[in-house]
Amino acid sequence: MKYVLAWVGLYLFCGVVQAGPKIGVGVVYDYLDGDKSTYMKRVFNGGTSTAFIKVNVLEILYNEDGSYREEPVQSQPGGLAKDGLMASPARLIVPANGMQGTRLLFLGNRDKERYFRVRFVPVVPEAEDEFAVSEEEREAYKKERVAAGVKVLAGYGTVFFVRPKNTRFETVIEDNASRYVMRNNGNSVLVIDEFKDCVAKKENDCRPTTKHHVMAGRTFSFDKESGREYRFTLIEGSQSKPIQIKG
Repeated sequence: MKYVLAWVGLYLFCGVVQAGPKIGVGVVYDYLDGDKSTYMKRVFNGGTSTAFIKVNVLEILYNEDGSYREEPVQSQPGGLAKDGLMASPARLIVPANGMQGTRLLFLGNRDKERYFRVRFVPVVPEAEDEFAVSEEEREAYKKERVAAGVKVLAGYGTVFFVRPKNTRFETVIEDNASRYVMRNNGNSVLVIDEFKDCVAKKENDCRPTTKHHVMAGRTFSFDKESGREYRFTLIEGSQSKPIQIKG
């Protein structure tokens, strides 16, 4: 089975939480359609104090063998603008039980699909962080956190898919008695959502539900087992189709 499953999710800095900010970013996979250049990403703070958040963006570059590396977004020729994804603003101040948004703006080449890691990192504000707060407010925030015993800052990493300008979907399926193969002959990622592998006629007797991203030129496949059923939703951009297969 060949597919893309980039790392996303929660990462922690050591300590024990007793109070403080608690952020959420909604879904961890976001998609920018070929006819769009901006996307609003909202950050929620369900904690008990203000969250100061840095938004960091790295481009994910895949190798032929499926491995990948992450690099800073490069400048376009001439250096006047970035060639890739940018966050504006890249510093968020989110009050307790509040919400703020950052606009993800794409500039540059869209001849092929591109992938980015967007990290939302809570920090204790320092002068060099460029948050719009005074020195007195920074010191007060630090003292509040120490008094509350807050030692953990939890951040989230998400994956952002930028579809090509001329997006094209072409899914080819080979379904035989023993194996199911889906090949992405288009130029943008397919999503295999809510993939369930269950005992036939027993909807609750299933292996863990999974989600898969199938990049252009790659395949998703599995061997069929007698007495089992396979169910999932195939998502091609804004179009979705439920699929059920018997082993």
